Amino acid sequence: MEKKQLIPFFNEIKDKIRTAQFAAMREVNLQLIQLYWEIGKSISEKQKLGWGRSIVESLSIALKKEFPTLKGFSTTNLWLMAQFYQAYSDGENLQPMVGEISWSKHLIILAKIKDKDLRSEYIFLTQKFNWSKAQLIREIENKAHLNFQHAQISFSENEELKSLNLKDTYLFDFLQLQPNHSERELERGLINNVQKFLLEMGNQFSFIGSQFKLELAGNEYFIDLLLFHRTLQCLVAIELKVGEFVPEYKGKMEFYLAVLNDTVRLPHENDSVGIIICKSKNRTIVEYSLKKSNYPIGVSSYFTSTELPDELTSQLPTLDAIRKSLTSE
Repeated sequence: MEKKQLIPFFNEIKDKIRTAQFAAMREVNLQLIQLYWEIGKSISEKQKLGWGRSIVESLSIALKKEFPTLKGFSTTNLWLMAQFYQAYSDGENLQPMVGEISWSKHLIILAKIKDKDLRSEYIFLTQKFNWSKAQLIREIENKAHLNFQHAQISFSENEELKSLNLKDTYLFDFLQLQPNHSERELERGLINNVQKFLLEMGNQFSFIGSQFKLELAGNEYFIDLLLFHRTLQCLVAIELKVGEFVPEYKGKMEFYLAVLNDTVRLPHENDSVGIIICKSKNRTIVEYSLKKSNYPIGVSSYFTSTELPDELTSQLPTLDAIRKSLTSE
């Protein structure tokens, strides 16, 4: 049997192992969060009865002595458990969700966000998009809740492709570019900051190359950036444009995807995806451009300042709209 015939089978077994590992980790996290919730509840109830702060320090000493191999029972962490319980105990709809993210991510949210409703938004977003701790910090600092709006895409009915989690607008605030920068300067800036670039794109992308060469009928064509999405197991072609989106960009991307699928994609990989990132876009023009596309393509805009432009701010959803869009899926 040829090796290439074994690859799909091997990948199937690997996926089953990863699924089992994830399920086990998720169950452990649920149990830990439930334990911390109950401890926080007990401490909070004792506080209401007038027990002094010294009782928590004494409890910490007792727990460390009884469970010397377990971590997490410092005085500071016990108080954080109480704060955790008090922050979410009156949110009946939120309580089932708190176990979906890790304790360390809860601590980030508690430390960086004081507004109760906003904390709930970031629990939803962290769970939905599986943000790492570093990405969660970045998203909070860049006020992701104001920029949570799906990119315009040609595959809205494909549930699997939704895991790309494309943004309507990307923030490249790590770039030191002049306002009139060229596409080449933009590309070089992203390559020189590839780790930050991938963090902004999402935590499932891997970098393959820039100016990726395609050869067809004796001609050469170059894709600005080529990534790989680990969950979807597909190539992701990215075209960078420093001006406004025009319909011709869609046709060029469709050409790239067709060639990638036929000449670059490996047998076990899924169809390639395209992302066009422009300095600006007219949403109506994008909508009509993507309307009849048979290829999975997304169109997003980008900016390089931490301050949202006025024209984008007016288009962003409210917190209530974000909550409804998340809970309805």
